[in-house]
Amino acid sequence: MRRSVPVAAVAAITSAGLLLAGCSGGKGSSEGSGTANAATKGVVNASDAKGGTVTYAISDAPESFDPGNTYYAFIYNFSRLYARPLTTFKPGPGTKGNELTPDLAESMGKPSDGGKTWTYKLRKGVKYDDGSTVTSQDVKYAVERSNFARDTLSLGPNYFQQFLKDNDGGYKGPYKDKSKAGLKSIETPDDQTIVFHLKKPFAEFDYLVSAPQTAPVPQAKDKGADYTKSVLSTGSYKFESYQEGKKLTLVRNPQWSAKTDPLRKQLPDKIVLNLKVAQSTIDKDLQSGNTLVDLAGRGVDGQTQAQLLTDPKEKGNTDNALGQRLVYTALNTKVKPFDNIECRKAVEYAIDKKAVQTSLGGPIRGELASTVLPTDIDGYQKYDLYPQKYDGDKLDLTEAKKHWAKCGAGKATTTILARNDRQDEVDAATSVIDSLKKIGVTAKIQSYPTSKYFSDYAGVPKFNKKNNVGLIMMQWSSDFPTGYGYLQQILNGKAISQSGNTNLSELDDPEINKLLESAIANTDKAAREKAYAEIDKKTMEQAALVPLTYFKVLMYRSPKATNLVSTSAFSGQYDYLNIGVKK
Repeated sequence: MRRSVPVAAVAAITSAGLLLAGCSGGKGSSEGSGTANAATKGVVNASDAKGGTVTYAISDAPESFDPGNTYYAFIYNFSRLYARPLTTFKPGPGTKGNELTPDLAESMGKPSDGGKTWTYKLRKGVKYDDGSTVTSQDVKYAVERSNFARDTLSLGPNYFQQFLKDNDGGYKGPYKDKSKAGLKSIETPDDQTIVFHLKKPFAEFDYLVSAPQTAPVPQAKDKGADYTKSVLSTGSYKFESYQEGKKLTLVRNPQWSAKTDPLRKQLPDKIVLNLKVAQSTIDKDLQSGNTLVDLAGRGVDGQTQAQLLTDPKEKGNTDNALGQRLVYTALNTKVKPFDNIECRKAVEYAIDKKAVQTSLGGPIRGELASTVLPTDIDGYQKYDLYPQKYDGDKLDLTEAKKHWAKCGAGKATTTILARNDRQDEVDAATSVIDSLKKIGVTAKIQSYPTSKYFSDYAGVPKFNKKNNVGLIMMQWSSDFPTGYGYLQQILNGKAISQSGNTNLSELDDPEINKLLESAIANTDKAAREKAYAEIDKKTMEQAALVPLTYFKVLMYRSPKATNLVSTSAFSGQYDYLNIGVKK
C-alpha cells in the first residue's frame, strides 16, 4: 500500500498530535503565532498595519476566478477580496466564523409570503473598479448567468435554478434570452432593491445569498466563460494581471470605500497568487515566509506534517481544525455493479477505514467516519449502520463477503477517480483499491487535475458511464453551515447536472428529495435539524457513499501573516478577507 508518509512517520505524527492537543493554549491573539491551534480560538497577529504584499500559492489552478462559476470553498473565500455577495460571514475563529452578516446588502433579507419572498436593499454608493455604480439589476443578472447558463457556466451550485418561482417556464439564461427581460421571479423595483420570489419557503435564504453567485456583474461587461480573466471588482482589491495557469495579481481597488464596507480593511498593497506550485514547495515557502497562505487550505503534505509535529519550535505554528468536511468514496448508483444495493453494502463493510485514515496522515487529519454529516454540522447524530470489526489490524470481511455474494457480481472490475494534484487523495484511493481486491473487485485508478475534476470527469455522468466509473474519491464541505447547506448538492436528485455535478453517487431518491424540500421550508430550526439527521440515515441505508474520515486540516501558520483566523465557514481555512503582512 502506497502512503503519503512512512509507517514510522505516521507513528510519530500520532504521538505528536497528542502534544499538539496538549499545547493548544486558549488565549487567542495574546498567545501570538507560537501557540498551536491559536487561530482556531482567536485572531493571531491582529494588526491594522497597511502595506506590503500578501503571497498565496496553490498546487493546481482554480476551476475559475469568476464568482458565478466556481464551487471550491477556497475561491468562495478568496473571491470576497474582489467580489461582494449580498451577505457573507464575519471573520472569526472556529464556529464564530459561521455568523452571517450583510455585505453588499445593507441588512439581512426581509422575508414575506411565508418565507417565499425575500427582499434586500443594497448599500448606497458601492462602485465597481471602473467607477460605475452597482445596481440591483447587476445582482439579478449575476444570478441569471450563474444558474441558468449552465452550458457556459456549469461549475457553481444551482440552488436558484431549483427554487426560483418561474424557472420551469423554459428560461435559458441571459445569453439565449432574446427578449432580454430576464427572470420574472427576480424583481428590481429600483436600483437599490432586489426581490426574490420562490416556489416554496426557504428558511435559510440569507445563507444562500452568501454565495458569490450574488456578487454583481454588469451585463455590458460580461464575457461569458472569459469573464474569469478580468472580473470587475466590487471588493477592496481588483485584478491587475492574470497569467492563466501561472499567476494572478490583485491591487487595491481605488473605488472601494470603507464607508460602504464595514468588513474589509484593505491592508496590503498587493495580493499575489502563484498557481501550480508543488505542495512540498508551498510548505517550504510558508516556513521561509516567501508564501503567507496556502490558498486551497488543505494543509501541509505528509512529509512536512511529520517534520512540523516532531519539532517543538514548528508545531506551535500549526492549526489543526475541523472544517465541516467529510472525506468519502461516492458509489455510483447508476453504474454496474453498484446499481445493486447489496454490492454497495458489501463495499461499505469492505473498505478498511483505518488503512485509509493512515494513508491520509493519521488521526490528526481526521477521525473515522460513519455518517454523511460531519460532527461539526448542526443535525449530526452519531450512529453506524456498517460497523467494522478488527482482529488486531486485520479487518473482518465476513459481512462484506456475505453482501457481495447476495449481489451476485462475482469477479468485478471498475474504475475509481481521484485528483492527481492531491497525493493524499490518490493514496486513499489506492488504499480503497487494496481493500476491494479482498472481496473480488478489481479497481483501476484514473486521476485528473482539481481544475477539471468536476467539469470534465468526476462531475460528468456520461463520462462516468462510458468509463465504467463505479467509485469516486470526494471531499465535501458545507455550502453554508447547516444540514441543508451540506446535504442538498450531494444528495438531491435535482442537483444532478451533466457537468459540474457534485451528486457523484447520482442518487435520486424521492423520499430523500422530499425530506430536503420540506426541511428547508420549516421555520423551526430544531425540526430542520431533526430532518437532516433522518436524511443522513436514509442515505446510509441506500449505501450511496462510504464515509471515510471527518476531515481535519493541519495548516502551517506563517509568522509573517497578520489577522489569521481558522474559520468553520470556509472549511477550516484561514479567513482571507483581511490578512496582512507583519511589520
